Amino acid sequence: MSKPLPSFVFLCGLLSDARVWAPVAEALPGRIFAFPGFDSLAAMAESVLAATAGPLVLVGHSMGGRVALEAVRQAPDRIAGLVLANTGVHPPAESEGAGRQRLIDIAQGQGMAALAEAWLPPMMGAAPARVAALMPGLRAMVEGYLLQAYLGQITALLGRTDAGPVLAGYRGPVLLLSADQDRWSPPAQHAAMHALAPQATLRIVEGAGHMLPVEAPEATAAAIADWAVAHGLLHRGADST
Repeated sequence: MSKPLPSFVFLCGLLSDARVWAPVAEALPGRIFAFPGFDSLAAMAESVLAATAGPLVLVGHSMGGRVALEAVRQAPDRIAGLVLANTGVHPPAESEGAGRQRLIDIAQGQGMAALAEAWLPPMMGAAPARVAALMPGLRAMVEGYLLQAYLGQITALLGRTDAGPVLAGYRGPVLLLSADQDRWSPPAQHAAMHALAPQATLRIVEGAGHMLPVEAPEATAAAIADWAVAHGLLHRGADST
């Protein structure tokens, strides 16, 4: 009897919900977790581990990548594979708080719709027509967040610690996914992560920005599937459930 495959779990980033991972999860079925109502990465990871069973392939986007690494720290034996997309391992830079405060001021003073208009465009890197098609849904996603949920996630991000040692100590298969137009978590950041985890596969998707899973879902799903099949985490032509 063949060994059961691990379950795929998709972890959402800041101000995000299932809409970001849904196009990829259509090709690679799995559970999607978003994190409104949390103010620490540790609690986010704990909630995912408590709500799932057995071995997992954690697929984290942006803040979700940080949650995935925290889950590795908490339960390394349960993580059969790790996909880190548009993310990093470094602690907050000294200037990060001020940059995030500027967006907090917009959200508090003008509302979540204004935050969406300020925050989303710099995240995008796809062709203009693709961005125009995506923006209504992404705006609705951000506007659907309560201010307190956003503030909680910012608290979690500013409270993060250096996850480099966690990544360096993980011995399972890793896929590092970046996009050539990602200005927030650029390819060079993923190359530095690759140096910490030499067993990792590094893939750079062209024509997309920080919102890679929704900007280029086909390329994202294909990269994850190829990597997963190569490492025995997925059977070609079969889903992960």
